[in-house]
Amino acid sequence: MKTLLRTLLILLAGSCLCTNPAKAQNKQLKPRLVVLTDIAPANVEPDDMESLIRLLVHADLYEIEAIIATSGWNSSGGPYPTSWMDSINTVIDAYQKDLPNLMKRSAQSGFLPLKKENRQQQLGYWPSADYLRSRVMAGSLELGKDKLGEKNNSRGSDFLIQLADEDDDRPLGIAAWGGANTLAQAIWKVQRERTEEQLKAFLDKLYVYTITDQDVSWGDRGNHKYSSHYWMRQTCGKSLRFIWDESAWLSQCGLGSSRWGEYATHIQGHGHLGRIYPKNKYGVEGDTPSYLHLMPNGLNNPAVFNEAGWGGYFEWGLSPDGETSCYTNHQPEVKKISQKYENYFYPAIFANFAARMDWAAQGKGNRNPVVIVNRQKGLDAVSLKARAGETIQLDASKSSDPDGDRLSYHWWILPEAGTYAGTPEIEHADAARATLTMPADAAGKTLHVICEVTDDGQPALKGYRRVIITVNP
Repeated sequence: MKTLLRTLLILLAGSCLCTNPAKAQNKQLKPRLVVLTDIAPANVEPDDMESLIRLLVHADLYEIEAIIATSGWNSSGGPYPTSWMDSINTVIDAYQKDLPNLMKRSAQSGFLPLKKENRQQQLGYWPSADYLRSRVMAGSLELGKDKLGEKNNSRGSDFLIQLADEDDDRPLGIAAWGGANTLAQAIWKVQRERTEEQLKAFLDKLYVYTITDQDVSWGDRGNHKYSSHYWMRQTCGKSLRFIWDESAWLSQCGLGSSRWGEYATHIQGHGHLGRIYPKNKYGVEGDTPSYLHLMPNGLNNPAVFNEAGWGGYFEWGLSPDGETSCYTNHQPEVKKISQKYENYFYPAIFANFAARMDWAAQGKGNRNPVVIVNRQKGLDAVSLKARAGETIQLDASKSSDPDGDRLSYHWWILPEAGTYAGTPEIEHADAARATLTMPADAAGKTLHVICEVTDDGQPALKGYRRVIITVNP
């Protein structure tokens, strides 16, 4: 009996014990994320380190599969200095010190054994520092498509293939903070070793988000044909879900710089992570939108690029190189749409960050509302059907707040995401229960309605739920 009891205690000590009501949504698996970073010392360029710090205080929302050091603009056209990888471990070391406080956010009392951490992680689970360290590695250290070939294989490129090959239905999100040469090398290798059908299956697992094109030296940044990004778009076409962002990262850099006082007050000095958060130099966290796009906050489906979420808005079209196509927002009309939502969401995005830094520093703070629409729990979009002319009910009254804060509500239509171009008026748009009458000319179209719920905590935080209405004749 004593032996059995001892065994049970050991098992419990190594488990994630979550007792907080916020656990209601934790049955869902995290989105998978690989970071390709050209991180550098703060005196060279601090923004990758800033973005990594923000990522790790949201580590309960992402299954961070790998943090791969790669070439990028920072290395000025030469090989990436592997000594710069020390900055990754510096951030992980600070994360480890803040973990006991961060874990209080979801009432987590321990970690899964490393072997189980290496499998599928549920939302709300804070990974151990040992797990993260085991996922840090070097990728391609050289720039440009001309480097692709046998000599360009790396631990990082081979690991990307391994991750995509895992028996896991979730897509593999690739966030390119520097150049994506490591990914291009993985594709190059698969292309040569597998059938065309197998290559397509490999590509189908990938969601790629590149922050501009950094697989060229800073001086050659307009010469896109030198880049392995160009090669990927040219080779893979629409088989590769490839985002080329030329809007969200600029907005984040600009807004962050203009509001640096907020970072100095609410981020720097908060916990061990806040103590190493570097002062801005060229911009603030220009790489952060790449994983905000994947954030499971009920707002957008990362696989649908025109839904407009915290990571921007994109449409399929001609890329800035003028030859290849991808999902992008560089076109003036698309960039205008993306910037509209980048500016709208920025305060909520920052408040989310600030609240989590409070948790890192104090082991207490505010948490996001849990949004339930028409009694449907979870984060996936709520699908409704209606007839033209019909009035439907939108009910978020069952939403709750894990801290008992009072909630306010706002329903609004996101016209760019649906196929119906208009914005019909929502009755009682600022109440928990609202109504919407389907326009007579909306038959055969879809409307996207956002339920935005805000608590009155400090700072005030938001929760979201997307409602997609299909209008029948």
